[in-house]
Amino acid sequence: MSQQVASSVILIRPTGFGYDPETAESNNFQHPSKDPGLRLQVAEEFDGLLEALRSAGVGITVLDPKDPKAPNGVFPNNWFSTHDDGAVVLYPMRTNSRRSERDPDMAKVLVREGFNARDTVDISGWEHKGLILEGTGSLVLDRINHKAFACISERTTEAAVSAWCERFNYTPITFTATEDGRIPDGSGVRGVPVYHTNVVMSIGEKFAVVCLDAMPYPAERQEVVEELKKSGKEVIPIGIEQMQHFLGNMLQVIGRPHADAPFSPYIFLSETAFVQLHPEQRIALQQHGQLVPVPIPTIESVGGGSVRCMLAENFLSRR
Repeated sequence: MSQQVASSVILIRPTGFGYDPETAESNNFQHPSKDPGLRLQVAEEFDGLLEALRSAGVGITVLDPKDPKAPNGVFPNNWFSTHDDGAVVLYPMRTNSRRSERDPDMAKVLVREGFNARDTVDISGWEHKGLILEGTGSLVLDRINHKAFACISERTTEAAVSAWCERFNYTPITFTATEDGRIPDGSGVRGVPVYHTNVVMSIGEKFAVVCLDAMPYPAERQEVVEELKKSGKEVIPIGIEQMQHFLGNMLQVIGRPHADAPFSPYIFLSETAFVQLHPEQRIALQQHGQLVPVPIPTIESVGGGSVRCMLAENFLSRR
């Protein structure tokens, strides 16, 4: 398969996992917890995801966090991305609690892990100018056709999307997506922007899962569909309630479960998301890969992110 889909992923151990009131201001999917066994539950969920990836034969690199106390460290795809030309890109984050996760030596770390990381493209300084772009949380990329889909929010500013696309030669497709599908009214109750684009949609090799119902403006909704279809993607719509259960937060990867097996596509998603699938959606997705549901209810509830957020795709070649 092409470089739309990775055969290797990078994960960060959730050593400091917990509820973060700073990020919760823009993420209504986060909920506080006083459970004394929280860290143990999260460690078990993290290990369960690792085991599922191993069983599918997906390449795994597990790293310790730069900031061991970072509550959101388990979601690394927001602060860096890798690219098949060897680049490692570091991103501008909205909150201080997330900026502490960023490792300026990430390229060197990945070289030590055996990958060809050519150079670092550090655009994190944009955050001091109010340009916020939280990695592949903010940008859902059609890497083959160089299209960047982004829903605008406090964590994804339009100027940052435009600047990134100009720098990396992508076409921006920006839109509004809200938690209830209503037009934003500024009240903080109705029309609240979805905090990250990868909650709204996911793009695979030949398909795209997208919550069109979350897009209140018909022209933007039509543009998103048209651009996906132009790229040859089968558009699989999901509803708002399904989006709220992280069904849009899935990731297609390539695996090889044993040495004699061919490389095959897998679609990783949470168990919470999986049970939301309608039969016709499940049938459609299964044409594009084996579905792998992973139970991570604590990470989803307290952290406000799901499986895709935990997986940073690794497009770097092996040394």
